[in-house]
Amino acid sequence: QEQLVESGGGLAQPGGSLRLSCTASGFTGGISVLTMSWYRQAPGLKRELVATHTKFGHAVNYPRSVQGRFTISIDNANNTVYLQMNNLKPEDTAVYYCNAIKDAWNYWGQGNQVTVSS
Repeated sequence: QEQLVESGGGLAQPGGSLRLSCTASGFTGGISVLTMSWYRQAPGLKRELVATHTKFGHAVNYPRSVQGRFTISIDNANNTVYLQMNNLKPEDTAVYYCNAIKDAWNYWGQGNQVTVSS
């Protein structure tokens, strides 16, 4: 059974760093055949695409607000995708979700709260 399990997150001060992890299991071919993304959803707002790592090896950050601060990366050996978040700001506060796309199917992690506050 395909599954995405997230870890990391929590509370950080403005200017601090956090790293989110998402481990994929049950996928034939492992994480290297998946397009992996991180989304976030703040209270009262729509879910927002933050970063994508395609199965072709391309990494893309979408909102200008995270460019230069967030980095998505893949560890193929451990079937894990990471989101390194630096210089965090209060507006980064949200629930962060891991997403995998394989063929026409979407898979989601359980979500992880990230709170940036002094």
